[in-house]
Amino acid sequence: MSQDRLLVAIDTAELDGAVRLARSLAGSAGGLKLGLEFFSAQGPQGVAKVLASGAKLFLDLKFHDIPNTVAGAMRAAAALGPFMLNVHASGGRAMMEAAVAAAAEGAAKARKPKPLVLAVTVLTSLGDEDLSSVGQHGSTADQVKRLAVLAQKSGVDGVVCSAREVAALRSECGPDFKLVVPGIRPTWSAVQDQKRIMGPADAIRQGADYLVVGRPITGAPDPRAAARSIAQEIAKGADKGAGA
Repeated sequence: MSQDRLLVAIDTAELDGAVRLARSLAGSAGGLKLGLEFFSAQGPQGVAKVLASGAKLFLDLKFHDIPNTVAGAMRAAAALGPFMLNVHASGGRAMMEAAVAAAAEGAAKARKPKPLVLAVTVLTSLGDEDLSSVGQHGSTADQVKRLAVLAQKSGVDGVVCSAREVAALRSECGPDFKLVVPGIRPTWSAVQDQKRIMGPADAIRQGADYLVVGRPITGAPDPRAAARSIAQEIAKGADKGAGA
């Protein structure tokens, strides 16, 4: 179903608000995304309370450290029972391989399903000039492709990337490599601080597997209605993609 491909980013540090949103969005979205803001304030206990609502969870902590440290963090995070976890692809192959193995170990020990392990390529808030300013030469698209190929070779299940890179990565990495896309903005919402953005239907048409949408839903007067509206856009993109 179209809503299964929609993950709602709950960018808050407040536990009660996150739980309320999780409950209100049940059936209107495929899952939720909790990130560093929430985890820093509420920790594993807060994550467990959101999971208790029955939601599938993308735990977006973007680990990036030496392989041993990331492995320990992934073991602990996987034991909570999230649907997805992620690391930064720029941490390198050894780090990503350690993350994949540790996620499987942590989930198995806790008797939880093994989560999908994703690698972040280039944050959607960054453009070519931003990469240049930190010494990264070449285009954003080139860097995304380079990191995605490395991630696939490292055994991760997929990457987090901009919708603008989806078509190239789908061609490069094949049909089974998961492409999770933030920076999604329906036509009726503001762009805000994202740079490499696209609408839901177009992103699905390009080959995205999951779309991550935050403020257009969580900041709406009726988040459930906003989620359903975006799910309808996803359905349109899937229908046109199937007939392409």
